[in-house]
Amino acid sequence: MSAAFPGLGTVVNVVAVLLGASLGMVIGNRLPERTRSIVTDCLGLTTLLMALLSAWEVTSRSLTDAVGTGAPMLIVLGSLLVGAICGSALHIERRLEGLAAAVQRRVHRSAAPGPDAAAGEGASADEERERFIEGWLTASLLFCVGPLTILGSLNDGLGRGIDQLALKSVLDGFAALAFASTFGIGVLLSAVSVAVVQGALTVVGVLLGSVLPEAHIAALTATGGLLLVAIALRLLRIREIPVGDLLPALVVAPLLTQLVVALR
Repeated sequence: MSAAFPGLGTVVNVVAVLLGASLGMVIGNRLPERTRSIVTDCLGLTTLLMALLSAWEVTSRSLTDAVGTGAPMLIVLGSLLVGAICGSALHIERRLEGLAAAVQRRVHRSAAPGPDAAAGEGASADEERERFIEGWLTASLLFCVGPLTILGSLNDGLGRGIDQLALKSVLDGFAALAFASTFGIGVLLSAVSVAVVQGALTVVGVLLGSVLPEAHIAALTATGGLLLVAIALRLLRIREIPVGDLLPALVVAPLLTQLVVALR
């Protein structure tokens, strides 16, 4: 799916969050659990299809011309291995989960009633404020931390389409609906966080597109495609692969490609 301008994917994502949160505030959590489960399965299958299309970039003519016919698969494999070693050593997945848990603990702690807390307007206002903060922080973390955010925004900036951000928009829309039914307007304003974070990553993609050769971008896309496979397996509840620990592979892929080009 081509974009009319860099950042279109982020615009679509922001609109999806706004619509989902608005619906969530209106209809609440009326969708049955079975329906939500089937929708998640459909999104997982779609993610898998998109992942395979991205991973197919390993056969890109520009990549094989730059590094040879046998090297692309080794570059992707090496990127994943080196990225996984670096990511697990840095405990990226655990740190991301810890960040979310710390924010939630802090919000819950600040929401705990003090000695003078009593029923009434003051207590009600405090509860409403803390519910807003928790909804905004929780939704912002969910929508802005993850491989689809990084991969999709970079690809948007690189001019390789907004397919991944379109899929993320659907995921975020349903998540916003569910969260807003509990947390209210705070989830609605998490759209601002999405705009800032993904907008910045899209700008990085635009800058990379003017620097990285086509072969390096193909290696990055193919490696990212395998990360999307991991996301699909998680959505389908097949295997919980720590995708966060694999994120450094996106940096390693173009560097490894450049190394092979230099040694060739």
